[in-house]
Amino acid sequence: MSAGVRIRGVAADDLAALVPLNNAAVPAVNALERHDLERFAATVPHFRVAVRDDNPVGMMIALGPGVDYGSPNYRWFEQRYDAFLYVDRIVVDSALRSAGIGAALYDDLAAAAGAAGVPRLACEVNLRPANDRSIRFHERLGFRGVGTQDTENGAKTVQLMIRELENGGAA
Repeated sequence: MSAGVRIRGVAADDLAALVPLNNAAVPAVNALERHDLERFAATVPHFRVAVRDDNPVGMMIALGPGVDYGSPNYRWFEQRYDAFLYVDRIVVDSALRSAGIGAALYDDLAAAAGAAGVPRLACEVNLRPANDRSIRFHERLGFRGVGTQDTENGAKTVQLMIRELENGGAA
């Protein structure tokens, strides 16, 4: 991982910096406002931040089944799997991509899943508009495609992906 970067839980002071970090990654992720991040911080089990010199340079938001969340991609997984952690978004500062921060955020998530006995991670990556870099990244981490679906009234097509964890997620 990039020198001087550590992963920790989100703090209220992070949110102002996370909004532009997230929105700089559109269309790979959907745009958010501060109130969206506040809602995530209050309701999801896994909202982690990568920081360097106390400044957020990346984030990951993940949630398991049973959350009242309107994402059609989240609902796709919830209809098919009884246990998972769904990555709603992973964002890394564009100047620091390929520095190992995204992989470190996923390692942190896999450790949390293992500690909770969750057997798999789930995510989606855009096929249209294409996000080939993200597909390759997720495949390197052991994700495999398990379906596709159109979203946003056909404006996007996503690849739905799963990574089965070793030992069924047991710690």
